[in-house]
Amino acid sequence: MVPIERALLRTVPLLVTGLLLAIPLLLIDPGADLVVAFTVQLSVLVAFGLMLANVLVPLGTPQWFAGIGWSPFVRLIAGGIGLVVLVTGTVGLVTLASSAALGFDPSTQFLQLISALDIAWVGAAVTIGAYRAWGRRWAVAGGAVIGVVCVWSIWTYLDHVGFGPDGEWIVSSPDLMRFVLPFDVVAAFTAVGVFLFGARRAAQATEQPSPQS
Repeated sequence: MVPIERALLRTVPLLVTGLLLAIPLLLIDPGADLVVAFTVQLSVLVAFGLMLANVLVPLGTPQWFAGIGWSPFVRLIAGGIGLVVLVTGTVGLVTLASSAALGFDPSTQFLQLISALDIAWVGAAVTIGAYRAWGRRWAVAGGAVIGVVCVWSIWTYLDHVGFGPDGEWIVSSPDLMRFVLPFDVVAAFTAVGVFLFGARRAAQATEQPSPQS
């Protein structure tokens, strides 16, 4: 079985579970304090994405695209990107279902979607890179730290700006520049750096000649 098949077999059951768990949210009233409801939902989505990334990360081996003739480094990058896409897409689908079930305003649903997708890809990239470079503990810790920081930045923005009278997203460019975008940029550079470093470390381990007996 090729790596992408194993990854899909592990992803689909978690995706179905996430979609099914969104159904009971139809019975929940987010209440007047949408900031709390939004932040709690985003935190759960981030935790879900990190859990999925940690489930999939052992599958990111140089066996991806083995028949193309790429170097192990390039195959590790390509396979890692494939896992990031799986995590991000799965989180996106669960986000759409759960936000709709909670009855958020369409603009707030869109904010939740872009927030969850943004954190999902950086969290997955850090998890994959750290796992390849330093092992499981660093993968869990790195993903958790970057997830907490990103959720905190969104919460800070919403706590400062709030929502509109009908629960709509209030777009405040100065506050986005102050509370969100700087952290997004740092998170993105960190994710890419850790991801590439992990791929390089894993490729070097693969390319090392086995000791002669």
